[in-house]
Amino acid sequence: MSEEANTAVIRRFYDELWNRWELDVATEIVSPSIRFRGSIGTTLSGRDAFLTYVENVRAAFPDWHNQVDELLAVEDRVIARLTWSGTHRGPLGDLEASGARVTYVGAAFFRLADAMIEEAWVVGDTQQLWRAIYRGIE
Repeated sequence: MSEEANTAVIRRFYDELWNRWELDVATEIVSPSIRFRGSIGTTLSGRDAFLTYVENVRAAFPDWHNQVDELLAVEDRVIARLTWSGTHRGPLGDLEASGARVTYVGAAFFRLADAMIEEAWVVGDTQQLWRAIYRGIE
């Protein structure tokens, strides 16, 4: 795959799967054996486990939005610089909904093969996330 094609897969990952909650797109762009690590510490393997994670985020932040600030591609790797935002309306792990509006920044590192995301490692400034949530709980 070309770097341009790999970048297009990552755009679909955020625009369709995450921002529009079109989970069926996962069968087209997420490997059945994906290895994923999220910015809040979630580590998992497999498309089904990944989709469960997406549903959990959706339950916690129904208006979750991923703004892609920049994409860089080199061969089978794509790096995304992101700004995430949403309103904490449902449980997130042990935390009940706080009603807090959160925004935080980070980056995601992907490895692709045959137009499918094989690996994703997401690193975010979770201090911003936790501060906003805990402020909403107080």
